[in-house]
Parts: sequence; C-alpha cells; structure tokens
Amino acid sequence: MKILHIVTLHTPDHAFGGPTRVALNLSKVQRAGGDDARIMALGDGFEGPLPDEVEGVPVHLFRARHLLPMFEVSGITSGALLRTARRMMRGADLVHVHLMRDLVTLPAALLALASGTPLVVQTHGMVDPTEKRVAQLTDLLGVRKVLRGADAVLHLTEAERIDVNAVAAPVALTRTVRLVNGVRPQEFKPAREQGRPPTVLFLARIQERKRPQDFVAAMPTVLAEHPDARFVLAGPDTGALPGTLGLARGLGVLDALDHVGPLGHEEVLAAGREADVYVLPSIEEPLGVSVLEAMSVGTPAVITRTCGLGPDVARAGAGRVIDSRVGEDEDNARKVARAVLELLEPEANARAGRAAWELVNEHFTIGVVTDTLRRTYEDVVRRRAGRRLNRPVAPVT
Repeated sequence: MKILHIVTLHTPDHAFGGPTRVALNLSKVQRAGGDDARIMALGDGFEGPLPDEVEGVPVHLFRARHLLPMFEVSGITSGALLRTARRMMRGADLVHVHLMRDLVTLPAALLALASGTPLVVQTHGMVDPTEKRVAQLTDLLGVRKVLRGADAVLHLTEAERIDVNAVAAPVALTRTVRLVNGVRPQEFKPAREQGRPPTVLFLARIQERKRPQDFVAAMPTVLAEHPDARFVLAGPDTGALPGTLGLARGLGVLDALDHVGPLGHEEVLAAGREADVYVLPSIEEPLGVSVLEAMSVGTPAVITRTCGLGPDVARAGAGRVIDSRVGEDEDNARKVARAVLELLEPEANARAGRAAWELVNEHFTIGVVTDTLRRTYEDVVRRRAGRRLNRPVAPVT
C-alpha cells in the first residue's frame, strides 16, 4: 500500500514534537511490513539542504514560508508542498493527514477530498471546541468539511472523540476510531547502582503548557530528603526556558539542575534509562509519546489527571497521577514533590517501574497501534472500492 503521511513541520531539534514523532514511528513500522510509507512536511531550522530521509523514512520536506508569523506554527506554509502533495495523492492508495488548524495539513486534507483519494485524519488532541475567533473561522472554512468528509477520524481518547464531534456538529461523525500512540518495545532497564544519586527527568518541549516550572518548584522539597539528587531538564525550548532557569536560580537549586537541550530519539531512551522518575506536569496533554518512551524502559511517571494516559497509569500503578491547576503553582509543586518522593522509595520505584514497562508492552507498543491502523486502512479502501462498484452507470443515449 502506498501511504502518504502529511504533517506540519519537521525540525532538526524535533521542536514540533508529537505529531511528527507519531508519523515517523508509524511509517517505520509500515515500511518494515512492506508498505511504501513516506512523510511530507515543512522543514525549518536546517542549515544547508533539507534531508530526504529521517530515521530511515523517505521524507519530502519543503522550506517553511512564515506567512503569518503571529500564528507561529499555524502560520507557516509552502505553495510547493501543496502542489507536490496534490500530484503525489494521485499515486497514493491513502493519505493520512495529521491535522491541525494550520496552512499545511488543512489545505492538504481539502486537496485529498477534492482528488477523491482515501483520507484518514488524525487530530492528536489539537482540534477541539474553542472561543478563538480565528480558529472558529478556520473550522467554518475547512475543518468541519474535512472531519465530515474523511473516511476515518482517529482519536486518542474518548474526550478527544467528543471534542472532534463538537467541532463537526451538527453532523455526527460515524467513522471514528480510537488509535493510541505507540512506541517500540524496549528491554527493562537494569536496577540503579547502589550509591548512585537519584535522577528525576523532565523531557518535553519547554513551554508553559508543559509546566516545567512545577518540575523546578518541586526541587527544594525533594532535595531536602535527597540532597544529592540530580534533576534533568531536556527538550527544545519553545518559550519557557528563561523563566524556568530563572525560577531555579531564585530557589537556589540551579546547581542541581542539568539543562541538556533537545535530544535525538536514542538519547531520549538513554535519558529514560538513567532516570529514576519521569515527570510531566503538563496541563491538557492528549497522550504524550515522551511519557510512553520513559515507561517503555521501566521508568515510572508522574503525570497529571488531564493527561490522556492518566487513567491507564493510575489503573496499572505505573507511577503517580496528580491534580494540577493553572494559577495554583505552590500547590502543584507540593503535589509533584510528594509524588516524586514516593517513587524514589526503592520498593515503590521497583513496583511502579515494572508496572510501567508492562503497561506499555501490553497496550502501547507500536505493533499494537499499527495493527489497528492497518485494519482501519483496509476498511477505508474496501468501503471506497464498494462505493465505486455500486455507483450507477449512466445510460447511453
């Protein structure tokens, strides 16, 4: 099967995060299974020529044109990308669009509808009801048409299914499929060497919504009981790094914080193996790949109740799930610190780490995900073929 994944952006430091990582993970497994899966996206931040391959996956990257800078990622586009997408769709069996309210994936999805190419849309928690006028206008001009016309709409959680239906209203979507994020299975990491200082990891985009400040604000309480503990702040900065480092400086804990910047995929897994606890106090995190990657090596996670993985982590005992609210910084920090301290206890850490590893291997491996996706693709193509066969033939006059 020829599959064209279309995602908004790829950068050298993976600053765009989730959707691009998901597209890469899916494409790698699909190609290993014999499919011709490739990715089309904008490329930004590269010195010299844009790559034509990422992690073994063929990519068609086009220089990002910052048409509407005030809208950041949503305001970048490329006429050449859209022209090439239209041409490549004619030879594809299916187009898989990782949809945002932007000037890349939305017009690409509209092109797929216009060309009659089977279309699967995956929204990654990024299309939900909103009071923002520009987003409402975007929904009116194209998002509703894409959601209603797609052959399948993939959602991470039940909450996301409800959200996309609210955007598509009053038409009820009948072809929705739950597709979780998945990661490659990993070996369970070795136990921490006796005497080695504990390590606590934050690994995500360093932005306000991910709440790195709650991670840093929890440090003094943890250090009071584990004065040799190390805290690792990893990931590309998308605006919150100066304030986060300033907070650490003001709390007097900067010496215990290692800011390591963006990491490659193998470095991400290595950081997870080195960590004793992974922390992501994010507000409204759909279903974080970085959480899954940490748990895949046996590192328990501290996440919030608004994270899509919250119910799974709580049910499995794979870490701690806390309440976190905007504007309650001190209370948030106390909850993060308490959860980290609980998971630094050796027996609790061992139990939660094993539960995290088993949770990923039973429900969130990329193989489980791509099996579900393969069935969805086949159903889409079969339904399309059935409609063509049943189309009435005009009489000859």
